[in-house]
Amino acid sequence: MQNLPNFRDYYEILGVSKDASSEEIKKVYRRLARQYHPDLNPGNKASEDKFKDIGEAYEVLSDTAKRSQYDQFSRYWKQKGFAGNKQTPKAKTWQSAPSDRNGNQDVDPSQFSDFESFINQVIGVKNKSAASNSNNGNTSDPFRSPRTKVAYTVNTPPRTTRRDIEARLTLPLEKAYQGGNERIRLEDGRSLEVNMPPGMVTGQTIRLRNQGVGGGDLYLKITVEPHPLFKLEGLNIVCQVPVTPSEAVLGGQVEAPTLDGPVKMTTPPGVRSGQKFRLGNKGYPSEDGKRGDQLVEIQIVTPKNISQEERELYEKLRQIETFKPRADLIR
Repeated sequence: MQNLPNFRDYYEILGVSKDASSEEIKKVYRRLARQYHPDLNPGNKASEDKFKDIGEAYEVLSDTAKRSQYDQFSRYWKQKGFAGNKQTPKAKTWQSAPSDRNGNQDVDPSQFSDFESFINQVIGVKNKSAASNSNNGNTSDPFRSPRTKVAYTVNTPPRTTRRDIEARLTLPLEKAYQGGNERIRLEDGRSLEVNMPPGMVTGQTIRLRNQGVGGGDLYLKITVEPHPLFKLEGLNIVCQVPVTPSEAVLGGQVEAPTLDGPVKMTTPPGVRSGQKFRLGNKGYPSEDGKRGDQLVEIQIVTPKNISQEERELYEKLRQIETFKPRADLIR
């Protein structure tokens, strides 16, 4: 399609083909939006203009209805019925995107100065200046990196229709355990302050009333990230605590990590590797306020590097020790 000053080829702006899938268009848009984002290109007017252009293109091509109308009417860019042309044919009307109660509006090409104004009216796209003003002072940005990660799993319907939407929220285990206030940013640009309940688990869904589209509800589907120390088994938390050979033989106090902070626990003499000890009420909370336990699994570890004094003591211990762990293997 030939480019004219008054025609905006949204496919060319995003760099995709006309038969590109919605998923491909979304992927390209997100990449370009990050590349040309004003926060990453401060003071660069060209990048700012490019950012607005790709936003305008995505607004149309990501919406099935708008994209269909754009594809249908964009072939009329050579139409001579626009104001300012020397030849003005008999006015012809087109059906635009819904704008009144009955969903119809007559659009006369001769009433528009250029094709861009005409096609924007047909598919209901805001003009660039309005889009620019709507971004001024916007502090909630879907391309900044928040602590929590949010990703839509369904397409957002038109804002004029009340509809529930679903989003995914990924949390670290500590935050899922504690709950409390959390600021999240959605892909539509909104920033929400959410009071999260304690004891969230993977697969749980949290309903936020009136935070969907047009007064609908927003459903947050929770995913709890794997933790390097703790593993959830129902309401119980399992963790491994390493001890030295001398601690295992002699027993005594060792420090174990919990979600509430480190606690001291006592191990008996001769503890075995893999042996588990229970810390009551140090597990995960349930909906009724009860808590599971924490299971501490002992792991006996040996040092890779020892001092000369330690080596001498280990040599002396080997000479005098009476424990023979392989006695039953040799007959």
